Amino acid sequence: MAKLNIAPTKSNLLMVKEQLAISVDGYDLLEQKREILVMELMRLVEKVKLLERDIEATIQTAYPALRNMLMSVGGDRVERIAHAVEYKFTMKEKLVTVGGMNFSSIDVELPKKELFCSFMGTFADSDKVMSDFFKLLSLLTEMASIRTIVWRLAGEVKKTQRRVNALDKMVIPQTRETKTYIESVLEERDRENTFVLKSLKNHKNK
Repeated sequence: MAKLNIAPTKSNLLMVKEQLAISVDGYDLLEQKREILVMELMRLVEKVKLLERDIEATIQTAYPALRNMLMSVGGDRVERIAHAVEYKFTMKEKLVTVGGMNFSSIDVELPKKELFCSFMGTFADSDKVMSDFFKLLSLLTEMASIRTIVWRLAGEVKKTQRRVNALDKMVIPQTRETKTYIESVLEERDRENTFVLKSLKNHKNK
């Protein structure tokens, strides 16, 4: 590892020592941050896996229910029922704090679920289909929100890891080598000065 290209002086030695201390402290803090982010990332990945399982289970229920409804009453009647049902969804941006960091995400505010079963025009099967797809929509919006955070958190982990590696593999070793070099040069100068002073003293005494 090449040392820093600076003059071996006492003032530069103090500067290098201070820089080394700051670099070591920064490494420790970044390593702690990386560990926390990795733990949060693993937790969210597990949550994604659980959501994927719930989504798959809901799909296995919702689409067969819709298919049975289509077979029972026909596509035209299903379309009329669909036009009679109206839900309004609100989408907004939200900030989510993970590992002490804020991430932008999307929040979908679902309306209150209503039942439309009646003796005139609709029936229980339509409410069952709407209930299943309502649940599926809720799961999908939660999945989209979490995956957005997971991708950004993974990017932050990679960025932090690069900084940790830079300090560990380059900055800290280079600074330590520079510190050792300056100390050795200054010690050698002190020895030379001491030798010169002793020589002058001996010469004077003679």
